[in-house]
Amino acid sequence: MARGQQKLQSQAKAAERAAKQKKQQGHSATDQKKAAQKALVHVCAVCKAQMPDPKTYKQHFENKHPKNEVPAELKDV
Repeated sequence: MARGQQKLQSQAKAAERAAKQKKQQGHSATDQKKAAQKALVHVCAVCKAQMPDPKTYKQHFENKHPKNEVPAELKDV
């Protein structure tokens, strides 16, 4: 059984390991993908691409679909 300084070192090492594991657990790839998916709220009517805001959607529509008419929801943006 550890005593004194060795015990303190062991406890510090265990606490550091637990903190590192907790940090990794909170930032998993699936959590990040879910959060990113929630941010993509606008869907292009032509190609079904997803965009986070109306300004980006309008730029996308003007660049990728110049022959199509801009949707009414984007005309005032």
